[in-house]
Amino acid sequence: MREGIFTPIGEYFRKTDKLFWLLTIALSVLGCILIASQQRADSVDFLKTQIIAVIMGVVCAGAVSVINYNYMGKYWYIAGGAAVILMTAVFFIGMRVSGTDDTGWIRLPFGVTFQPSEFVKICFIVTFSKHLAYLAEKNWLHSFLGVLTLLFHGAVPVVMIHFQGDDGAALVFALMFTVMTFAAGVQIRYFILALIGMVCAVPFFWTSILNSEQKNRFAVLFSSDDDMFRTYGWQQYQGKVSIASGGLFGKGLFNGPRVARDIVPYQENDFIFTVAGEELGFIGCTVILLLFAAMLFRVLKNSARSGNALGKNICTGFFALISIQVLVNLGMVLGILPVVGITLPFLSSGGSSVVCLYLGVGLVQSVYMHPTYEEKLSLKLKAKKYNKVFV
Repeated sequence: MREGIFTPIGEYFRKTDKLFWLLTIALSVLGCILIASQQRADSVDFLKTQIIAVIMGVVCAGAVSVINYNYMGKYWYIAGGAAVILMTAVFFIGMRVSGTDDTGWIRLPFGVTFQPSEFVKICFIVTFSKHLAYLAEKNWLHSFLGVLTLLFHGAVPVVMIHFQGDDGAALVFALMFTVMTFAAGVQIRYFILALIGMVCAVPFFWTSILNSEQKNRFAVLFSSDDDMFRTYGWQQYQGKVSIASGGLFGKGLFNGPRVARDIVPYQENDFIFTVAGEELGFIGCTVILLLFAAMLFRVLKNSARSGNALGKNICTGFFALISIQVLVNLGMVLGILPVVGITLPFLSSGGSSVVCLYLGVGLVQSVYMHPTYEEKLSLKLKAKKYNKVFV
């Protein structure tokens, strides 16, 4: 009986990228520990939500990983349709939750709230990866018309989410689009033209797109005005003080006095790195960054290992999602970039974010678990060479 239950599970994990699983779970466990420490300063049970989200995420990732990613790519329009429906629904039934300044949330039964933009990120990885692979197959990736269709594809989530007020998520989509198109082989001249266009559009964005609060978040990075500093720069200042107070080894888990007094606003979410800085110190923060680096390296290795364009694009999309959020979040916390409401993957509190990130993990695992014929042949040849060396 025991063998009947555990044999399929063992067989599943034998086929998966076990190191990638280990790195992902390690980051999630570390995130739960940091949130547990933060709970000393808050009556809201963020930890319970986080643990449930991690468990749900692991189950969802496992379910996604057993499906051949080529099959998912074949039915890309289901993911695309679901994304458009969810983004449209936000305009009619969207709501704002505490601690946010956008209406990008939907209330589900039993008092649960869901942020559709997190799910749309995963849908975008699937649909845009298929789009890039299709253009490459038809040899249209270098044509102006082909690049124009990519631009339209990328603009849909950016524009819709911008009008929901979540410009942080819109920025993530825009950067994911850039990384994925570049990695897929779109010619450099298009990026140069885009860069020139962006520079020329800066005055328009500053005067017509950004609201006064967004402008102040940028301006405070370069301002010495005390009033602006105490409003728009206060969170970042306190965050830097918390990180610096940890020194080399930190105050110890559950021993950070600033964490206990909840000095940094929303330290369980966007500013979870300040908890790590105060309680784990420079060494602990370095370990976190090394875990992210190892995870991203593993994703890139799976991308290089993939035998077709779709698999490579999916891995590149997930790499872009994680790396962009890590870099922007750390830039926010360290006062290098303005606060735009981007979480630190797997560590920040947030059920929607965690579950959807694990869906992305499932996509990468699917690419690893379903090699093409060419990949299988290559692996067999490598195994034969290895055996010849040691026989």
